[in-house]
Amino acid sequence: MNAESIQEAVKGLAPLAVAFGGKVLAVILLLWIGLSIASRLGQRVTSSLEKRDFDRSLARFFGQLLRWGIVLGVVLACLSVFGIDTTSFAAVIGAAGLAIGLAFQGTLGNFASGVMLLVFRPFKVGDVVKVGGVLGKIYEVGLFTTSFDTLDNRRIIVPNGGVAGQTIENITFHEKRRVDIDVGASYDADIPMTREKLEAAVKRVKDRLEDEPHQVFLKGLGGSSVDWQVRIWCDAANYWAVWEQTVEAVKAELDGAEIGIPYPQMDVYLKEMPARAAE
Repeated sequence: MNAESIQEAVKGLAPLAVAFGGKVLAVILLLWIGLSIASRLGQRVTSSLEKRDFDRSLARFFGQLLRWGIVLGVVLACLSVFGIDTTSFAAVIGAAGLAIGLAFQGTLGNFASGVMLLVFRPFKVGDVVKVGGVLGKIYEVGLFTTSFDTLDNRRIIVPNGGVAGQTIENITFHEKRRVDIDVGASYDADIPMTREKLEAAVKRVKDRLEDEPHQVFLKGLGGSSVDWQVRIWCDAANYWAVWEQTVEAVKAELDGAEIGIPYPQMDVYLKEMPARAAE
């Protein structure tokens, strides 16, 4: 290539350099500023979430998500500087976002349920609850799942959607609870005497709340027994201890008064068949 051809090539590129030189410099400057802002904001979001005891994996995920979102916006802005139509890119991004949303709709539903549980607080960590057939102590309320520890020390993890959409029974919400013990007495037993013995059994329960009224309730007439119910108030922490003490006291008082505690039984009568029918 001789000097004349090189000069002609330079003269041909000169208008292009004049036309696009400013745009190229603007794009380079825009990319540098955009990438710097994206990196700093991503790091700031990650560090601020980690300082608030947020899950480290999720903190980094949200930081990266913000960073790449800004980078994508900067790239589209650079393309528009050269006159490239970015409408099609926006449509593709919107379609991809819709597809991702549909794919993760269950996960997003669990996330929304987790936010509701954290806002309305039907229970807190340490409460004993029964929800969706699961009975246990709340270990952790996460963004997507809730962790339970059962009474026999098993870890159960339930999606938040399955928790928020069920009836929640918070067993330890109140400081006091009532112990209800069903008692069956023999039909031969005297009603006033049975009531007296059950009242005496209540007084033998040492961990009951004496300032709360108890009740010995005549519940009904069962198939094999006269049904009673003994109702005693106690601290929620002593619930099972009071339950056991009440059962033991009732059994001791009824045995001492020789009042039977019948078990279900059936009386069968055999009718003698006529002699002709027997033949």
